[in-house]
Amino acid sequence: MKTKKITKWISSIITTILFLVLVFMLFVVISSKASGGEPQFLGYQLKTVLSGSMEPGIKTGSIIAVKPAEDKTHFKKGDVITFKADEKTIVTHRIIEVNENGKDVIYRTKGDNNKTADMEPVLSQNILAKYTGFTLPYVGYFINFSQSKNGSALLLILPGLLLLGYSIISIWRAIAQIDDKKTPPENIEKSA
Repeated sequence: MKTKKITKWISSIITTILFLVLVFMLFVVISSKASGGEPQFLGYQLKTVLSGSMEPGIKTGSIIAVKPAEDKTHFKKGDVITFKADEKTIVTHRIIEVNENGKDVIYRTKGDNNKTADMEPVLSQNILAKYTGFTLPYVGYFINFSQSKNGSALLLILPGLLLLGYSIISIWRAIAQIDDKKTPPENIEKSA
């Protein structure tokens, strides 16, 4: 009796975990596609860190949460910002110097793990977001994989197949238990 309760409890936990994994995969894939490549959650963008320039605070392969910049001229020394270095490159580095020239603000940046400052200053209009301090180590590798065609397909199909397979096994076990209850006990010989 106690074994059945434990088995039911474990079965419920496995089903819940598989369902939550499926929902999370759907969120990651759909959010990535809808936002043009970067998942978003509650107004924050999730960016993948591809280099070690901000280690040890932000490790390679991590995802970080950044808040999209509205006023791009009020950042201060010490803030960590995400900016466009060129048309294809997005960088997250720390501001080491702020230079104001009328309406224009120019930032000097440096990766925490780099020995020298970045060669090119960052114009305020090139700033995309400010780092919030939230980091999930190594999850960025997973996000990058999920953004590929094969990764998207696999991450949507695999949890669904696992959930379906587990459901079939659970149904099969339930039917087997019902059949066991319906089977009459073997004839017992009566001794005289």
